[in-house]
Amino acid sequence: MIERHLGQRVSVNQLKSADRHQLVQWFESDHERLIVRCQLDLIDYLKKLIDTIENHIVSVVKLRKQFHMLLTITGIGKILALTIMLEVGDISRFCKVGNYSSYCCCVKSQRYSNGKKKAVNNRRNGNRYLAWAYVEAANFARRYCQLAQQFYQRKAAKSNPAVAVKALSNKLARASYYVMRDQVPYQPQWLFCR
Repeated sequence: MIERHLGQRVSVNQLKSADRHQLVQWFESDHERLIVRCQLDLIDYLKKLIDTIENHIVSVVKLRKQFHMLLTITGIGKILALTIMLEVGDISRFCKVGNYSSYCCCVKSQRYSNGKKKAVNNRRNGNRYLAWAYVEAANFARRYCQLAQQFYQRKAAKSNPAVAVKALSNKLARASYYVMRDQVPYQPQWLFCR
């Protein structure tokens, strides 16, 4: 609405840090101010509903230590941690981190012999909910973690943004494997060191 009516671009962080009264005063017309107040009320109401739903889900689900360890990973919040915890189950069923990344659909499923592509194996196998969760986590991580953002920019410069997001989601899937398996908090400098 700001962009449409005022012709200005404002970032989400600027909107979050701005005072409610200040946002309303940006607009000249009483009609526009009323719409802004209504939209801000709607945003506040939806935030309360989301918090209520998240708290109810967390209270109903039997949380394991994996959940609390996953919350230490940048980009993974309550819902993504619950999704990962519930979809993975017992992490010890994956003997190697590569098996877990493959199950999360974070790596290509191709077989090469002598530099020639022989098959695409079971490319549709894997857990699509984990694939979604890690892509969402990658998108959040690249916004809020400087190291993840640098990794994403390096990958995007070499290929394209979709491949860079998938590569970052693979990094986060690998990190979460070790976080869940070893029951240790996440350390971003271990993940993004060259």
